[in-house]
Amino acid sequence: MQTNLAPEYKGTADGTAAEAILRKCVHCGFCTATCPTYQLLGDELDGPRGRIYLMKQVLEGETPTRKTQMHLDRCLTCRNCETTCPSGVDYGHLLDIGRKLVDAKVPRPMGESALRWALKEGLPSPLFGPAMKMGQLVRPLLPAALQNKVPPKQDAGVWPTRTHARRILMLAGCVQPAMMPNINSATARVLDAIGVQTVIVPKAGCCGAVKFHLNDQDGGKAEMRANIDAWWPYVQGKDSGNTGGTGVEAIIMNASGCGVTVKEYGHILHDDPAYAAKAARISELTKDLSEWLPEISEKLQDKVAAKAGTIAFHPPCTLQHGQQLRGGVEKYLGALGFDVKITGCESNLCCGSAGTYSVLNPELSYQLRDRKLGHLNETFGDARPDLIVSANIGCITHLQSGTATPVRHWVEVLDAAL
Repeated sequence: MQTNLAPEYKGTADGTAAEAILRKCVHCGFCTATCPTYQLLGDELDGPRGRIYLMKQVLEGETPTRKTQMHLDRCLTCRNCETTCPSGVDYGHLLDIGRKLVDAKVPRPMGESALRWALKEGLPSPLFGPAMKMGQLVRPLLPAALQNKVPPKQDAGVWPTRTHARRILMLAGCVQPAMMPNINSATARVLDAIGVQTVIVPKAGCCGAVKFHLNDQDGGKAEMRANIDAWWPYVQGKDSGNTGGTGVEAIIMNASGCGVTVKEYGHILHDDPAYAAKAARISELTKDLSEWLPEISEKLQDKVAAKAGTIAFHPPCTLQHGQQLRGGVEKYLGALGFDVKITGCESNLCCGSAGTYSVLNPELSYQLRDRKLGHLNETFGDARPDLIVSANIGCITHLQSGTATPVRHWVEVLDAAL
């Protein structure tokens, strides 16, 4: 796509990066067919190709409007379009640039700005945990919209105490420890069963995704740098608790939304002279937990007592499109004896959670949730699945708000069968 940058963007990092991405787009429209918001709204400007045109216009000097901002806001950033695109258009990174440029020129209404500020400051805050506990205490009294965001209190179980020569780092996450703590402890127990010790560094906090995607990119980058600083001694094998003198094998992510962000630290901080090399190393070490399933499956083959029941797997967009990881969960859980399948209809489409999207765009979000649950319930024909599993805290919470069928992280199912 031919692009003539306006003078204010020529020679800038954002302008140069955006132009390189835009030049790959051949306006084919394949992306439109797999865009969830276009599926619902049928508006060209609510599909990737239309949004690309809007961002191109801004980069060429046209003044963005509130309508421009609205169409960019409606994007789930599911990146399904990237999987579909035959030309390799890096839409997700282009959208980050486009939203940044538009927000710099289009003021938001006060209420909307306040809500976005509350989300980006509140979710990664140390106060989120106590607030969630309080919400869980009074959950039956909360209106339905808030109950959807406050899952019942969950028992985390016992954290393994054995030490192993093999060690990995794991990011606890900003909301997961308060909302569903068993996901982290289940991960640690499963890895302990294969002789790997899980280490959580207290100073590592939010992955940076919440602030970055709410257009506080500087705040998000600050959180990324803080995580790199916290992890770096462990990467080098120089942390105080290390007796072997070797660095950790990997940085494991059991929330695919965090995983796709940490895997992009190298890209996001590539122009930071103090952090570029470290960020690239952190991204290289980062693996989704499902990437360890081949080893987990092999070593636990004789230890897992798979329970009877049918399991429908919802692959999060951040796993299948952001990280381009598909097929592993159902393949290896199946090898361990679980009856697990993905839906044969629209398994590629987003469930509508998309980070803070379900709060900022609830109408579209709940339409996508109900559409996804309808397909998941048809995974095993006439009989509904006994359990739905996923790989991201946001998807799990969002789907659970619309069904009585239990929704869990797949690692909790595996942990329970050990």
